[in-house]
Amino acid sequence: MMTEDIAYARLAAGALFVREDHVLLVHKTYGHGWDVPGGYVEPGESPAAACRREIREELGIERPPRRLLVHDWAPNPSEGDKILYLFDCGELGDDQAIVLQESELDRWEWVSVGRLDDVVIPRLARRIRQGYIACVENSTRYLEHGEPVP
Repeated sequence: MMTEDIAYARLAAGALFVREDHVLLVHKTYGHGWDVPGGYVEPGESPAAACRREIREELGIERPPRRLLVHDWAPNPSEGDKILYLFDCGELGDDQAIVLQESELDRWEWVSVGRLDDVVIPRLARRIRQGYIACVENSTRYLEHGEPVP
């Protein structure tokens, strides 16, 4: 088999913190602005370990992910195939404990699930909304482009 016949995908892991009908978003100083805490998985690192590391780096909180909410295949013409994981990270607890990674983030906010389309790009809004539903239903969802696949 030739290497050009092999599919390669970048992996990323995000943390979903839910408070009633709101989710925690962070505002990145690069890229598309608002996002869930998280980032790319490093070589040799599991998606769950990457999620925990990103929470520690971005929010200054030590928190292991509790369970997988979403597995999303999300190809991007300019960036290639991506597999994006969204983990349930439980209750945030005291908002005062957040210490933002100032080199990448400039603020955070609790955003209503109903306002996601106004705050984040469409494919991310779909993924977060599906993650919220999975969290509430205590389920896991397989997505493609942020949409459920039977």
